[in-house]
Amino acid sequence: MSGAPAHAAEQLPSVTSESVPPARLPAATSNFYLAMRILPQEQRDAMYALYAFCRAVDDIADDRVGSRAERRTELDRWREDIAALYAGRAPARLAHLTEPVCRFALAQADFLAIVDGMQMDVDEDIRAPDLAKLDLYCDRVASAVGRLSARIFGVPPDLGPQLAHHLGRALQLTNILRDLDEDAEIGRLYLPREKLVAAGITATDPHIVLASPALACVCEFVASEAERHFAAANTIVAKAPRATTIAPRLMRDVYKLILHKLRARGWSAPRARVRTPKARVILALIRARFF
Repeated sequence: MSGAPAHAAEQLPSVTSESVPPARLPAATSNFYLAMRILPQEQRDAMYALYAFCRAVDDIADDRVGSRAERRTELDRWREDIAALYAGRAPARLAHLTEPVCRFALAQADFLAIVDGMQMDVDEDIRAPDLAKLDLYCDRVASAVGRLSARIFGVPPDLGPQLAHHLGRALQLTNILRDLDEDAEIGRLYLPREKLVAAGITATDPHIVLASPALACVCEFVASEAERHFAAANTIVAKAPRATTIAPRLMRDVYKLILHKLRARGWSAPRARVRTPKARVILALIRARFF
């Protein structure tokens, strides 16, 4: 497992779920919570600390009350706090990350990438980004989290970034398809511009796009891209020590189930919200842990 020497970590205060603000912990019914509960305590607590950070900056991106200038300023404060954390002067709101950063050698660049991803949503309501912009967005908001997580899980350094690249994109593209209507309600549309135009959809208004009869072929392209990344992630997982990929395999299995249910449901309105049956999640958990 990568990280600082044990004696360095032992000098730092212990991070536990009790030290993370309760409002920042994942809901006990969430897939993320179940995936993290099966980890050893050090890894679990580090993931809760990472989750708390991601929730905090994500809330800024989704805040519809503050002005864009105010939200940019708040994201800049987070960048300053991250710099202070790595300079050994952790502010109170990042104190819970002090030990994980040291113990697992978490990269400052990945935390900053996550903030940069949130700023993409603050700078504008993203509508029909081109493929390059969509890929950059997925890298920042999902694969950067994956790179940090892979270090915490102990995935070998020659495999961790690759796994984060592919699994992060697979999960984020699945999220985009699952949240089409929710994103449209706040003026956002993450479907790629090139594929919309190729399907004869020139509008970028989310509600107009989602009402188009040509929507299905665009969604199927995104679904196929997600499947491609899932397949690449599977290849990498097979090369890694099994104990280091328990949580990634669980998240992979749950999100593949979501993607398959979305494709089976179809893309035409009304689009019922797709949920994962608890029994299927528990089965995936058992498979990831023991098989």
